Amino acid sequence: MQTTDLIQVDQQHLVFHLHNDKISYLFRVIPEIGQLENYYYGPRIQQPSLDGHLNERELRPGNNLLTGNYTTSLEAIRQEYPVFGTTDFRQGAYAIRYPDGDEITAFKYASYQVTAGYPDLGELPHARYGDETAATLTITLHDENSPLTLQLHYTINTTNALIIRSSTFSNSPQSETTYQLTKALSANLDLPNADYDLIHLHGAWAKEMQIQRQPLMVGRMSIDSDRGASSHQHNPFIALAATNADEQQGQVYGAALLYSGNFLAQVEVDNYAVTRLSLGISPTQFTWQLTPGTSFQTPEVVLSCTTTGLNGMSHEFHDFYRRHLIDQRWADQPKPILINNWEATYFDFNETKLLQLATKAQAVGLDLFVLDDGWFGRRDSDTGSLGNWTVDRHKLPAGLPHLVSAIHQLGLKFGLWFEPEMISTDTPLFQAHPEWRLGHPDKNISHGRNQYVLDFSNPQVVTAIFEQMAAILHSTKIDYIKWDMNRYISEAFSPYLAAQQQGELYHRYIMGVYHLYSLLAQSFPELMIESCAGGGGRFDAGMLYYAPQAWASDDTDAIERLKIQYGASLGYPLQAISSHVSAVPNHQVGRITPLQTRGDVAMFGTFGYELDITKLSEAELAQIKRQIAFVKQQQHLLLTGEFTRLASPFTSNQPAWQVYDRQSGRGLIAAYQILSPANPPYRRLRLQGLDPEQTYQLTRIDAHYQLGQPILVHGDELMNLGIIFSEDYSERTADYWNRPQPHDFASQLFALKAVADLQL
Repeated sequence: MQTTDLIQVDQQHLVFHLHNDKISYLFRVIPEIGQLENYYYGPRIQQPSLDGHLNERELRPGNNLLTGNYTTSLEAIRQEYPVFGTTDFRQGAYAIRYPDGDEITAFKYASYQVTAGYPDLGELPHARYGDETAATLTITLHDENSPLTLQLHYTINTTNALIIRSSTFSNSPQSETTYQLTKALSANLDLPNADYDLIHLHGAWAKEMQIQRQPLMVGRMSIDSDRGASSHQHNPFIALAATNADEQQGQVYGAALLYSGNFLAQVEVDNYAVTRLSLGISPTQFTWQLTPGTSFQTPEVVLSCTTTGLNGMSHEFHDFYRRHLIDQRWADQPKPILINNWEATYFDFNETKLLQLATKAQAVGLDLFVLDDGWFGRRDSDTGSLGNWTVDRHKLPAGLPHLVSAIHQLGLKFGLWFEPEMISTDTPLFQAHPEWRLGHPDKNISHGRNQYVLDFSNPQVVTAIFEQMAAILHSTKIDYIKWDMNRYISEAFSPYLAAQQQGELYHRYIMGVYHLYSLLAQSFPELMIESCAGGGGRFDAGMLYYAPQAWASDDTDAIERLKIQYGASLGYPLQAISSHVSAVPNHQVGRITPLQTRGDVAMFGTFGYELDITKLSEAELAQIKRQIAFVKQQQHLLLTGEFTRLASPFTSNQPAWQVYDRQSGRGLIAAYQILSPANPPYRRLRLQGLDPEQTYQLTRIDAHYQLGQPILVHGDELMNLGIIFSEDYSERTADYWNRPQPHDFASQLFALKAVADLQL
């Protein structure tokens, strides 16, 4: 089958049907008015009927586009890409201001094109497909009142239950007029009912990815970020789950924006119970000048639809990101297990101390040593030196190459921290170019964490920072970068941009960030980059296009991380979630948790350590060595297996999750206990997604990561009856009273392996 067969077009009725084995997406051109009407998005329909019974037209009070035609009110029609005001008083997906000051548009269908593959959006993050795996439908509409063109792009692939959407606004080269684009969302989806709950991820520094679920209401509900980044506060990902849907069953729509800047995700329910979901760049302080011959491309939105609950939705996003978003140089590849010196030393270090850490790291089996903040300028605190990316010779008198060489001689890779988007006022760069700081020179410019934001809308700024970073990267062999960003944009003004372009700043800024990522990838193709923004302040799908993993939170406490990583897994695969074992008492919350639990949480992500390993006891070092060996043994499964949430830390004292690989029949299950209850009930844990007829070997893993005595059990038993945690103490009363007591912050791992030709 050719991929273009994924898109069927009824030429007579101008009905478009995008489909694969899982989903159908169906819409048409309304013949009377040339607008696009959505028929359906849901499970696969083999052959939709096109005899007209899908047209829903009843007379309702409202304004109508055509005189005498009382069924041409767009307010009563489910649309593909609506505009506010032209008989539709719901929120629109776009807005254009014309020279007369009005915003009255009349885009009408002109043509369509079906192509194999996907639209290449340049440095704007986008799906990576081959011509053999996907097809794209492009609908072109022309504005009756101007030389403007609007293109709507729909991409579908052969395997995933999702549609990728974006839009392109263009002004003709023959035009003599500039038009102002004041709103340009990426996608709109009108659903025929409102029996959904809105699920989104909210938070703050050190408590990102908190899950909130609430029923839809008549009216508008929205989340957004106008901070210059996707933010700790909200994530550019939402889901609409049927009110009876849970992790394992029920219809769920998911929507994720492949973008790292300001965004708006909005759900509006009208008085006829139609739900409008829209997502894209936030319109706050956004205006784009469509000058003659120019275009504006919106970021891509990934729209998923599943009937297998929230886990089913997550599986689609995880698989898509791994196969079609993350650079395949890094996707599914073994991740170096690292140690980062930040919580071990903060700014107080020298070469001797770093090499002591690295030597211990090598001895326990770690792969990568990361030097965090404080290695450059005179960076003894967070009060200066950002933008002066030269080595601090007071801390590293022999220079960075000497340290890196010593690290490499130990057999470790070397990583380095940068915060390239920021500037301190004590640096030569600021003294030479104060106009490179974002903010109005004649008005107050706020600081955050004692630093200011560079104007990445200015290409000269991006080039200057790249040259500083390249000088360091050329000076020695650096394998990994941790790219941090520790404050948001306030007083958004660019001295570089003209007055009429100030509304373009936020978007041009993030495109400058993407450009720097591109320059680094082109010049240093073997360099892996981890994104960070004061933790999870820019943890989004757009970043995954350039950086295969993201630091999920500065909160490294294992119990807090249960929530953070559980929430992140709604939309992001484990291999994108950076998670480390840190010291106790934890530096963020002061909690003391067992080393085993810290490891058993952190391994469900990209594993590493964030502590002073030289201060650990021999017993602790031995335990870390066992943890590392175990994670290396399980890493392929953890990175590529299907991650399924079993019990939520937001609602349960005993959260749990599993990773399972259907092809090999291997799995790893983690069960946690937050607080130890008195006189607890029996506990069972039902697994998900196994082969019900397969025989499995289930093995408890002890605190030393040794396998216990396996038992043989069928998949249907594990999924319906579950793992039984209680033991049979019949005739063993003394053993019961002398058994190890459960404790707070406990964890238990189980290994699962399909076995052949064995009967129970």
